[in-house]
Amino acid sequence: MNERDRPKWDSKIQYLLTCIGFAVGLGNVWRFPYLCQTYGGGAFLIPYGIALVLEGIPLFHLELAIGQRLRRGSIGAWNAISPYFGGVGIASLLVSFLVGVYYNTVIAWILWYFFNSFQKPLPWSYCPAPDYNNSDMYEECSKSSTVNYYWYRKTLNITTTINENGDLQWWMVICLAAAWGAVYLCTIRGIQSTGKAVYITSTFPYLILTVFLIRGLTLPGAIDGLRYLFTPDMEILMNPRVWLDAATQIFYSLSLGFGGLIAFSSYNPEKNDCEKDAVTIAVINSMSSLYASVPIFCILGFKAKHAYWDCLDRNTVSLLNEFDISEWNITRDNYNEHFAILNATYPERIHHLKLKECTLQEFLGQSASGTGLAFIVFTEAIIQMPGSQVWAILFFIMLFSLGLSSMFGNVEGVLTPILDLKIFPKSVPLEAIS
Repeated sequence: MNERDRPKWDSKIQYLLTCIGFAVGLGNVWRFPYLCQTYGGGAFLIPYGIALVLEGIPLFHLELAIGQRLRRGSIGAWNAISPYFGGVGIASLLVSFLVGVYYNTVIAWILWYFFNSFQKPLPWSYCPAPDYNNSDMYEECSKSSTVNYYWYRKTLNITTTINENGDLQWWMVICLAAAWGAVYLCTIRGIQSTGKAVYITSTFPYLILTVFLIRGLTLPGAIDGLRYLFTPDMEILMNPRVWLDAATQIFYSLSLGFGGLIAFSSYNPEKNDCEKDAVTIAVINSMSSLYASVPIFCILGFKAKHAYWDCLDRNTVSLLNEFDISEWNITRDNYNEHFAILNATYPERIHHLKLKECTLQEFLGQSASGTGLAFIVFTEAIIQMPGSQVWAILFFIMLFSLGLSSMFGNVEGVLTPILDLKIFPKSVPLEAIS
């Protein structure tokens, strides 16, 4: 690709939005909040911030500078620096390809849940009706939970052992084809089409997160969730695993080493201030992670509160059946007081009931990361929210937008180096290569 033939961004905002969309992906929503909650709440921000300054921003700046100065994709850029570094560019291309294949599979799962979010009631809110033909499935669902059953059986239809090969699921094949179709339509003309798509894919998730934030703050248990998320535990900083995971999160979240950033910056003017761009995009990415954590844990706090209340209600029913107590004597507010009195008076009978210990902290700690957060924990929380269909649709639209904008970088990290190698004749249109 000659210097004169090389495309250029229509505007600086398109370039920034594309890089932000590439960096701000699914990991900001489903991995960062989990790490922050697992590793001492607010204390995790210390190693995360240090990794951002010492590792993230410098490497981000390096990739933008390499692409902008050499005006080539990852293979050509590293080969121009030194022929011995050509393998780094090839490795970046392979990473982008492999991550893209995995990422689009996740987008296919998101589309499957999105399409099924229009059903009322939501299909993951109930077990299949028991009958002669599906008694095993009903038993499996009742022993687990409706959201687990829908994820592992209805969506993935996993086999009982790793040695068994499952059959192709036609509904997932269709969703995967739709996901690749969406990626193709948005990247068909390279940065010319991607630059238009990011006006929606890179901004719409922030709008939906804001809607979830407003709704989440009004839910019971939201403050408990936020308190649990951000309460600092400084002792956890002595664990080297915390620092390793913070550095890993920076690397993966900023998409360092994928080659997409080199490709995007290669379409910039040579005099562009890439240092300012690196700092701006990296800071926006980190702030987006924090911003996403707030509504996520507001809703997870709401879920934990409901689970805590359900636990108290089940224990209350057991106590009412065992002892001659009027129903209105035990409430959620005074349960612990009554339980302490009964336990001191009738310890053997209380022990015989085998009541579950109900603590809000325990339910708050039952969070997850990755697909477990998106397709199990969060979907269970959505079931309990009024207007669950609307919230499910919005949630999966947000995840789809985040995943799609990240796919732009993965695709560009593969296409740009290949185009720079001039493997295809000029007569082959870009649409066919894409």
